Amino acid sequence: MKDIYRNPILYYILTPVIVCLWPLLVWGVYLPAAEKSQEDHKAQYKKAEALMMEILTLDPDRRDFADSNDVDVEFTFDKAVAKVANSSKIPPSKYKLNPGMPQTSRGEKSQSATVSLKQIDIVKFSEFLSTIQLRWANLQCNRVKLTHKQGLPDMWDIDIEFKYYY
Repeated sequence: MKDIYRNPILYYILTPVIVCLWPLLVWGVYLPAAEKSQEDHKAQYKKAEALMMEILTLDPDRRDFADSNDVDVEFTFDKAVAKVANSSKIPPSKYKLNPGMPQTSRGEKSQSATVSLKQIDIVKFSEFLSTIQLRWANLQCNRVKLTHKQGLPDMWDIDIEFKYYY
């Protein structure tokens, strides 16, 4: 049996057979699988496109915050909080901003601020917090204090401490 492997005739016959079988395998197995995969991806894209259009129809403000890294103006807490509070439907009478002084330590410039939200429901607060942190990547929320308003089912006084790194 070991002599068959030493016989060059085996390799003279086996090599062309393998070379001829390879295109048949590609044509018969791999090409149909690739076409089916492409059709599956097209179908998934059509479903995803419909969902994306539905999301944009229900929440058109998402387009405003699509590219959070493309910010042309310098960050200020006044503008950031006002813009996000407005998009979260929080009136100016329901929030108070106390920005701190800019600080530099170890060559890194930062600024802290405290935002107080009065009589806000949890949905508006979570929308405000997620939107402001999504919009500015260098903004960190260091502390959140929630105080439930007695007698009201979903009203909270909320204090949030932010720190922005320039």
